[in-house]
Amino acid sequence: MSGAPQNVRLAGVQMVSGPQVADNLAAATRLVAEAVAQGAGCVLLPEYFPIIGASDAARLAARESFGQGPVQDWLAATASRHGIWLVAGSIPLMAARPDKMYNASLVFDPTGRCVARYDKIHLFGFDDGREAYDEAASIEAGATPVALDTPFGRIGLSICYDLRFPELYRALGGLDLILLPAAFTETTGRAHWEILLRARAIENQCYVLAAGQGGQHANGRRTYGHSMIVDPWGEVLDVKAHGPGVVLAELDHARLAAVRRQLPALQHRKLGPPAVAPAARGEP
Repeated sequence: MSGAPQNVRLAGVQMVSGPQVADNLAAATRLVAEAVAQGAGCVLLPEYFPIIGASDAARLAARESFGQGPVQDWLAATASRHGIWLVAGSIPLMAARPDKMYNASLVFDPTGRCVARYDKIHLFGFDDGREAYDEAASIEAGATPVALDTPFGRIGLSICYDLRFPELYRALGGLDLILLPAAFTETTGRAHWEILLRARAIENQCYVLAAGQGGQHANGRRTYGHSMIVDPWGEVLDVKAHGPGVVLAELDHARLAAVRRQLPALQHRKLGPPAVAPAARGEP
């Protein structure tokens, strides 16, 4: 993008999605409109916003081919209608194997065009004897980190469990904003969610916008919520603990510049490549 990046009002949409795609799209429609009414120009939806609280088989049945399908049509129409950057936290997309899917984040520009796709690289595994998760059983892992340049700066895409892997964001280089849609479990979220989000903001000296699922789902799973926006000094600007709602804050480039000028940690790096990675984009 040419010229100085613009400030933008960020919004993270928190949901408690259920097993019916139509119901979840209706809920998302209301929440996106609420965010736009408060001035949001970039809106992030949570992981699995169109379907959660269902079995792996139900999510596989809801897969779409990249570039077509009712959820992608809704995303394109919603972005265009409101004239916003809209990021589909994640949706299930077709993989080569019939028993697998990609957990994919899609970015739509204000014209409704899909300008980037990121497939979740790190697949969650957890077993504490009381609850267990194995995403690799039904999800095909992505392989490529993705960042893109927008009028409001360079953004890095990631999904949920990716948050635990700081090398992902270092590989993208020079980010102004990290997007992190999630469905963190209550157990892991209570222990690690906020501290990890603040750490990623501090070490990359950028904003972090995290939109989560936040409540009790139809299959009994409980997600942590606490959607939040963190500034480059690690300060939490807004947070929504539980239930559906919206968090909002300004991405302020003067604030970014001040933090980087006062503490030029990114210039002091000794290990790893200092160069900014090229933007990676995907279009249907």
